[in-house]
Amino acid sequence: MNTDFDTAHLVYLIVLGCAVMMWFFAANRDSLGKTLQQAAVWGAIFIGVIAAIGLWDDVRGTVAPRQSVSAEAGRIELPRAPDGHYYLDAEVNGAPIRFVVDTGASDIVLSREDAAAAGLRPENLNFTGQASTANGIVRTAPVRLDTISVEGLSDRGVRAVVNSGELRESLLGMGYLERFRSVQITGGTLILER
Repeated sequence: MNTDFDTAHLVYLIVLGCAVMMWFFAANRDSLGKTLQQAAVWGAIFIGVIAAIGLWDDVRGTVAPRQSVSAEAGRIELPRAPDGHYYLDAEVNGAPIRFVVDTGASDIVLSREDAAAAGLRPENLNFTGQASTANGIVRTAPVRLDTISVEGLSDRGVRAVVNSGELRESLLGMGYLERFRSVQITGGTLILER
């Protein structure tokens, strides 16, 4: 089925290209030599765009490398993002959540939005704790996560807190990182090993 979809796209692009070329030649029939030069330039641009679309996944993987997980070896490799941080994509209680790795945070800290996505219902939590942040003191609610999974590596019953304030991204603090035997940064890659 995917082949039919790709074939339909190719036929559409060929017909569109032919229509544009026919219009171009008809509009410029008086100066055919110059028209052929312009057609060659537009043809090169057209082929370049098609090549860029076809190679986009490879380019995106090079520009923004993704995390690598070897569940059998108990190893997670996180490339440094362009903003200088390390990000971990995990599932919390089955919900996909992107964490920024923060060795300055004591615990896993969930934003209210991520907590809601993980089924924790922030409106029903008791915000009895406090945390000191760059933006001042915020209230926190202690929670226990049923599961936190990273592509085959799973932990159950993990302690975390939900932040009552504004938090752009959830934080992966020392409470989770201490579950690994080794945490090291080598050549712009954060390596976590069990």
